[in-house]
Amino acid sequence: MSNKLNESGPSRPKRICTNRGYENRIEQMIFESESDEHFEFSDSGSDFMAEASSQVANDSESSECSDIDVDVDDTGNIQNTPTQSWFEEETDMPNFNFTKYNELLVPIPGDGSPIDFFFLLFDDDFIDLLVDETNSYAEKKFSRIGHYPSSRISTWKPTNKDEMLTFLALIIHTCTIKLNRLNDYWKKHHLFNITCFSNYMSRDRFLVIMRCFHFAPNIDDQAQPLDRLYKVRPLIDYFNNKMNTIYYPKKELSLDESMVLWRGRLVFRQYIQNKRHKYGIKLYMLTEPAGLVIKFAIYTGVFDDIGGQGHASKVVLHLISEKLENGHSLYMDNFYNSFDLATLLIQKNTYCTGTLRINRKNTPVEVKQAKLKKDETIARYSNGVVIGKWRDKRKVAYISTEFKNNLVVSTNKRGHNKTKPEPIVNYNKFMSGIDRQDQMQSYYPCTRKTIRWYKKIGIHTVQMLLMNSFYLYNKYKIGSNMPLYDYRLSVLSVLLPKVPKPRILTSKVNHLPKKHQVGKNGRAIRKRCQLCYTQKIRKDTAYFCDACPEQPSLCQQPCFNDFHSRINI
Repeated sequence: MSNKLNESGPSRPKRICTNRGYENRIEQMIFESESDEHFEFSDSGSDFMAEASSQVANDSESSECSDIDVDVDDTGNIQNTPTQSWFEEETDMPNFNFTKYNELLVPIPGDGSPIDFFFLLFDDDFIDLLVDETNSYAEKKFSRIGHYPSSRISTWKPTNKDEMLTFLALIIHTCTIKLNRLNDYWKKHHLFNITCFSNYMSRDRFLVIMRCFHFAPNIDDQAQPLDRLYKVRPLIDYFNNKMNTIYYPKKELSLDESMVLWRGRLVFRQYIQNKRHKYGIKLYMLTEPAGLVIKFAIYTGVFDDIGGQGHASKVVLHLISEKLENGHSLYMDNFYNSFDLATLLIQKNTYCTGTLRINRKNTPVEVKQAKLKKDETIARYSNGVVIGKWRDKRKVAYISTEFKNNLVVSTNKRGHNKTKPEPIVNYNKFMSGIDRQDQMQSYYPCTRKTIRWYKKIGIHTVQMLLMNSFYLYNKYKIGSNMPLYDYRLSVLSVLLPKVPKPRILTSKVNHLPKKHQVGKNGRAIRKRCQLCYTQKIRKDTAYFCDACPEQPSLCQQPCFNDFHSRINI
């Protein structure tokens, strides 16, 4: 018996791990779903795509399958797609003239100083939006039952334009002087003691404004918002409309995605493996090669206007909608490019050039199956579109409606010359806009932990506006270019002068709406609104002002503010 106990028994059968059930579900989603986004876990950030289908299947950059070379009917059966005629001989490419001028559409502001270009983008409408929505949210926050009298929010005073500009300047300055916590900027310890922050705003005032920082009216908590971006929609519209109004870009444009770091719970959080911030909120951007952002959109999932089937084409057409028919050259990576999109853009008098996924629809079979040696290339032409493949260290597929498959000499940053196809040379030259924008913003990051995603988008939009003002200043100023660091300090020295502006002082006596006591029916007692009564309007309200001597009953909006503005409070 003891011998049997000491003997080692048969080992537990090893569990064979298989993903076949998962693969079957994925295949069913591909062939039965009308959308291609139910299985999108990540996105493309790579410039190149390997040819072999096994590498495509293992590529973790994207699971976008809307343009795979199959058509599916309602029953899930694969249908044959009409073949496209391709020719080996070079055909005439489209010839579009650029009909616009790269120019500033408004006069150069002021005397062309950095602060003038700053206020060109941060105009009164933008600051008024921040002030009104922040004050409105703070008033609604105070009207709720449950906050303690000793909390910071109980000492709220409505903010104004001067204080909001100071608040934005301090946020920008926290990117220049990097400390781990916001409270550290107001510490009096000898290891910190940065007096420039406490001279312009107290710590509690800064934190309470940050708590109430808002960009759009809140909707009813019980209602399901139709727009997932309603909290930041005014900011997105303001940015896009402002850039469309004041500036027209040059001919070459690039389109790619960027990420705003977010690791919390969010229904449209994305994952892109090769980005600096792998998890976050995905932004699609249309930029100039230098990094100036022309337009951007936020991806919120399959139910978005730019989501669902044909997602990549929808993104492109949305971002470049105001620039079609003008002869622009659009550069994109292999996540967006396809033969159908290139043909559609030709009809809109717009070029497109970029890398291509070899398994996209209507890709010529000769290009797919070609076995190339190093520095060899193959291309086919059809309807003004060229699709080619070139082998350097690995195979690279590309598409263009502007450049033929001519081999040209390119010089790299080390001074070495190399022969490459003309579409690849121009793609490498003009496709750096989004990466350059991300690089410049990484020098002065404003990333702070928060449980409210819309504040990160709001502060990121402020950074993009500041970067655009910097690009426009260097483009239209007289004299040598100014570094970004010096430009930021020049703007901050005006927004935060040596002699600080008078603060909005908070006190223990605040005129804020409060609710009456709860009656026998379990609801707050309602009394006649005093201001409505003076206008011969009978209206009952559950709110009153506890700080006024008579404690008048007043409607929360707009009577409460109108009543106190009449008595100068």
